[in-house]
Amino acid sequence: MEINVVTMQPLIALIAGILILIAPRILNYVVAFYLILFGVLGLWPNIFAG
Repeated sequence: MEINVVTMQPLIALIAGILILIAPRILNYVVAFYLILFGVLGLWPNIFAG
């Protein structure tokens, strides 16, 4: 099974949602981590393509 950004997004969103429900104070960190992670993963194929 190949894991790519499209298949990872729902899983990460689910984990983030559960974390926010358990500890709402970490909302800023969860959102920041989510945005940084998928920003990097979205750019990754184009970073080294000349």
